[in-house]
Amino acid sequence: MSIHGILGEQTTDYPTEYSPETLYPIARSMGRNVIGWQDDKLAMGVDWWQAFEMSWLNLQGISQVAMARFSVPASSPYIIESKSLKLYLNSINFTEFASWQDVRILIAKDLSAFAQAEVQVELFALDDEQSRLMIGQPKGICIDEALANTTDKVKLTTHPDASLLTSSQSSSSSAKSDHHAYHFYSNLLRSNCPVTNQPDWGTLAVEISSDIEVDDAAMLRYILSFRQHNGFHEQCVEQIFADLSQHYQPSQLMVRAWYTRRGGIDINPCRVSDLSLLPKPSRLIRQ
Repeated sequence: MSIHGILGEQTTDYPTEYSPETLYPIARSMGRNVIGWQDDKLAMGVDWWQAFEMSWLNLQGISQVAMARFSVPASSPYIIESKSLKLYLNSINFTEFASWQDVRILIAKDLSAFAQAEVQVELFALDDEQSRLMIGQPKGICIDEALANTTDKVKLTTHPDASLLTSSQSSSSSAKSDHHAYHFYSNLLRSNCPVTNQPDWGTLAVEISSDIEVDDAAMLRYILSFRQHNGFHEQCVEQIFADLSQHYQPSQLMVRAWYTRRGGIDINPCRVSDLSLLPKPSRLIRQ
């Protein structure tokens, strides 16, 4: 039996022996140069990677399974391409380890070497009731219906458009209001992988304190402008962080995204204006 068409165009050889060389680092500077904003302002935060297809062998040759979280500091010079991480994790499926700790130490060593920064690795048993991989809920209000009472057509754009942040109710992009803290999220974040051009879906959450009014409808239009954008998860969050920083001049800002799983791995970047604002990692219903 053969498979034709788009499903049969490419095959991938998965390593069956431990192969750290499959990891492929990508310089963060590639995305940050496109944004054209201060690198140090984009380096405060964490990328949380969560893996749900972790497996290796114990010394008896019996398969072990777990979930994992990898915490990559935003200050690391490199990110790791997601498919290469999947291949790497698959390469330890038939490798024997004496303990879970040995697995954790090896993965932390390899990921840290390629990211050129200390990567934290946590492993979770499937029956761990205290697991921090339990499903949570984003804070604040959902703005996905903010355009429901308007008649304006939302155009498809090729690139993110920060000018859409200007409120439709104001001729000024810096309409002043009382200093206020906003907490909101949208489940409509979509972008494309720059390597495979496959769609990436996510939930975006923002916590911002500013004298400039945040208009939900304008914010939703801006988020929707990412729908055809080619960018890594980390770059998309950093673009949003930079655009909101420049438009709203906030005293505090946190931007995070929970992207849906691909290849058994989801990626969850978070950027903050101050490390004291860094939230705890979590996962959402679509993950």
